[in-house]
Amino acid sequence: MSIEVLVPNLPESVADATLISWHKKAGDAVNKNDNLVDLETDKITLEVTAPEAGILSEILQHDGAIVTSGELLARISIGAVADTAPASAQTDEAKAGAIPLSPSVRRLISENTLDPAQITGTGKSGRLTKTDVLEHLQKQTPAAATPPPAPVAPSIAPAPAAPVSAPPVVATVTTPPPSNLRPEQRVAMTRLRAKVAERLLQAQQNAAMLTTFNEVNMQNVIDLRNQYKGRFEDKHKVKLGFMSFFVKASIEALKKFPAINASIDGNDIIYHGYYDLGIAVSTPRGLIVPVLHDADQLDFAGIEKCIVDYGEKARAGTLTYDDLKGGTFTITNGGVFGSMLSTPILNPPQCAILGMHAIKERAVVENGQIVIRPIMYLALSYDHRLVDGREAVQFLVTIKECLEAPAHLLLNI
Repeated sequence: MSIEVLVPNLPESVADATLISWHKKAGDAVNKNDNLVDLETDKITLEVTAPEAGILSEILQHDGAIVTSGELLARISIGAVADTAPASAQTDEAKAGAIPLSPSVRRLISENTLDPAQITGTGKSGRLTKTDVLEHLQKQTPAAATPPPAPVAPSIAPAPAAPVSAPPVVATVTTPPPSNLRPEQRVAMTRLRAKVAERLLQAQQNAAMLTTFNEVNMQNVIDLRNQYKGRFEDKHKVKLGFMSFFVKASIEALKKFPAINASIDGNDIIYHGYYDLGIAVSTPRGLIVPVLHDADQLDFAGIEKCIVDYGEKARAGTLTYDDLKGGTFTITNGGVFGSMLSTPILNPPQCAILGMHAIKERAVVENGQIVIRPIMYLALSYDHRLVDGREAVQFLVTIKECLEAPAHLLLNI
């Protein structure tokens, strides 16, 4: 008896997937829920597991194939016996049986012939992340080889009695290696990178995008955070970051200016009565935007926990479609990379995106005195078809007021 291994149902927004790699070969024994193959979509990487234990009798789709929902990938024979392999032939996958690995981590371990048991995982529940593997590889980089000793010149026999003219001394010229090497490498664009490129181009072509800027004095937020971060972490088991302040401030501003939380559908404007905020996250595969659904219902601790959880899942490659679905407004933080100022691009069909930047000490005037304050530049890119300049400017001013006087966020005033 044999059973079929099918492509899982893909969401309506995802037409197909690319088969990245098989982790089993035809004839291999598989256990129930063993990962058989990885599929890459526009947003995430899917693991297709074995529905039952048996022998992988036939593989019908191979690496690089484009597959759709319900398409047949392979067949598993139930009750069959696999060929006996030597006991010493233990694969990397077998060694890693007790350690859950994401597709990107599994590829790194396979390509570099590593033992995952020898790598310390920093992810959730000790899970290995791609960063853990890369750091392990850096530690294993061998030291530069010591150059071999120079050959010893042979001894010269005594000169004959008859005078002999000495040969001219000729300088030895070492030809340097060619310096005009111009290597190139052509690789296929990943599904995620291709989707990001498509959506960014769509945003520029289909929206009247403008950006307005402002600056915010972060002194009061920093003081409040420094005063309570220890107690906050002790109680909630999560660090108090700056992002939760920006999420709360953005929600207050979105409530005052509902057009910025809206989207355009044809000739209609859809005003969203909820606040699903996307938080842009940079991963080794590219930029993704997990969504804090009903962010207005979360307190500071809930926001920080969700952000930490999304970060771990993004690095491990375990984000789901539900994590990325929807979104009415997006926040991106280029400041973590040192960006001073930028113009973020819209995330369609959303009509606005807030850009955070690096906090820098700057000279500012307060009450007629020049003082040093931690300043951050803010940028709001918006679709001018739906949002007027007045609304965009006042939206940023509202965020500025909430952050410079955090009591607004705590007292809801």
